[in-house]
Amino acid sequence: MPRRKVRRASRAGAVPRGSDPLDPAQEDRVRAVLALGGVPHADLPDGVQQVRLKLLERAADGREAPRDVSAWAAVVASNLAMDWHRARRRQERLGERLAVLWREATDEDGAEARATSLAVAQGLGELPDAQRQVVVLRFYADLPVRAIADELGIPEGTVKSRLHTAVRLLRARLHEGEVV
Repeated sequence: MPRRKVRRASRAGAVPRGSDPLDPAQEDRVRAVLALGGVPHADLPDGVQQVRLKLLERAADGREAPRDVSAWAAVVASNLAMDWHRARRRQERLGERLAVLWREATDEDGAEARATSLAVAQGLGELPDAQRQVVVLRFYADLPVRAIADELGIPEGTVKSRLHTAVRLLRARLHEGEVV
């Protein structure tokens, strides 16, 4: 009986339990493609894991395994490298935008705005990652709730709940520090 399950799984494109979908040579090739694509050395293991995950997701969806796993993995790694650069540029633009907003605020309101901005930044740093992420996307990147939900792959209600909780915590922090 177990043999049939393994045969069916391998025909369906699934990877047998306990086996690595990438052999060492394929993993080395993925690392090389990521490195040549400009991904920092520290992020290479995460990139390799993403390629593994995509291969496993493909198998879990019942799709056939790629004919040439090595070539497929290299293309996926190349796409991941491009995604990494896009995310980095997006983060840089967000930083630039925040810097412009900071300069505008300091020019208009002076010391009071700086104190408020510093308290908000400290409060953001204390929020859990999931809450910080939705606050930044909503209030700094100006994304609507629906777009945030779509990008993060979570329900809109979850985005709203996280925003509500985060804003409540930030507001309490500002009142606690007598900033507002």
